Amino acid sequence: MQADLLDEAQRAIARTLPARRDDYRLGYHLSPPAGWMNDPNGLVYFRGEYHVFYQHHPYSPQWGPMYWGHARSADLVHWEHLPIALAPGDPFDRDGCFSGSAVVDGDTLYLIYTGHRWLGEAGNDEQGMRQVQCLASSTDGIAFTKHGAVIDTPPHPDIMHFRDPRVWRRGDHWWMALGARQGDDPLLLLYRSRDLRQWDCLGRALEGRREADGYMWECPDLFELEGRDVFLFSPQGLEPDGHERWNLFQNGYRLGRLDERARFVAESELREIDHGHDFYAAQTLLAPDGRRLLWAWMDMWQSPMPSQAHHWCGALTLPRELSRDGDRLRMRPARELAALRQSRQALAIGALESGSRTLEVRGALLEFELELELTGSSAERFGLALRCSDDGRERTLLYFDAMARRLVLDRQHSGAGVSGVRSVPVAPGQTRIALRIFLDRSSIEVFVDDGVHTLSSRIYPRPDSLGVGAFAVNGRGVFAEGAVWSLADLKL
Repeated sequence: MQADLLDEAQRAIARTLPARRDDYRLGYHLSPPAGWMNDPNGLVYFRGEYHVFYQHHPYSPQWGPMYWGHARSADLVHWEHLPIALAPGDPFDRDGCFSGSAVVDGDTLYLIYTGHRWLGEAGNDEQGMRQVQCLASSTDGIAFTKHGAVIDTPPHPDIMHFRDPRVWRRGDHWWMALGARQGDDPLLLLYRSRDLRQWDCLGRALEGRREADGYMWECPDLFELEGRDVFLFSPQGLEPDGHERWNLFQNGYRLGRLDERARFVAESELREIDHGHDFYAAQTLLAPDGRRLLWAWMDMWQSPMPSQAHHWCGALTLPRELSRDGDRLRMRPARELAALRQSRQALAIGALESGSRTLEVRGALLEFELELELTGSSAERFGLALRCSDDGRERTLLYFDAMARRLVLDRQHSGAGVSGVRSVPVAPGQTRIALRIFLDRSSIEVFVDDGVHTLSSRIYPRPDSLGVGAFAVNGRGVFAEGAVWSLADLKL
């Protein structure tokens, strides 16, 4: 039955591909060949290659019963789409193979995921659901055999939301973190196993309260980073607070320690890990060289998704290297991404006085490195205009706001459907802002001050909106010399 369902899903994608339009198709980011994509799942290194699985609906560009899409790469740059790995349809996952993780044990690759069933009308939480944790395995990394539910009941009858298993090796045991919800309060649950099949519940590693912590912690990830434990998660139900938390849902982390009683002792407040419009469900992978790599879904629930009209939807961020700076995390682009660079052009903007300048740069797939000089600048705002149309109607702005002392990403005129601004603080006394910017056909990722902050957002300009400019408002803006590269169009 599983093989038939997978074959049918692959045929659905093949039928859709001739009708797919690529106006917004990303050149070097992972996105589905057709249909819908959301959370990255099962990030794993197996037999000399990186594997990325993802939540996938192959039959339409809308969310539906979840399958596991699959891609692999030897270098984190060039990706190969593989056959769909998991299809819903068995009694334990009839309505969806929800998010989870992957591990390698010996010569076998295991997927651990949430099997989902609606107890009433599909999508109706009030009528109930049943969520269980399931296991599948493969010896070739392509064809998977399901082994059914390995955890079939939550630890308390009041827990209905019970999903997104994150499994890792610690000592002689496998450990599993699960996000859960009891009433209106979120929980982090921990389990332990010797064989991936029989699991013992270790209890509640961390408990939250609706008012301060949201009502659900999705996609939990627990890992050690440079001597501290990190709890990375996606809280739902938080209200905006100042400049923070303006997306429908967020992605955040707390630093702390996982103690001998299997309790996570938080030692920092919740911090957003990315401040753009489109970043959710981040998950990590420990690379063979010891780096902690991260991907996230580069979209947000209930946001405009113009590519749905083109028979595909969803993308993942670029892979990022995580490091720790005291009680904060840094994210830098994976070093392998330098292989995308093609022609280089110097960027010598200099000082700009109360005006704008069109630069001799054009393109949809670009990488920028430059610095904004705050010392010597008097403008209220100054920065870059990206993906500009010749008629002036489309542009994505990235600029320093001197009055608010914030770096602002403004997509009020970034193309079809999208709007809004996001920003990150600039410290008092800071003299420069270092920027590394990746543009793709329908995305922008900004790395600020060597990864202290990041902003990831989808944009949907017209294909011919390719201009780049610099501007300064009511004063002098100073740009240090930089560079811009055209990037390879890999048509992933």
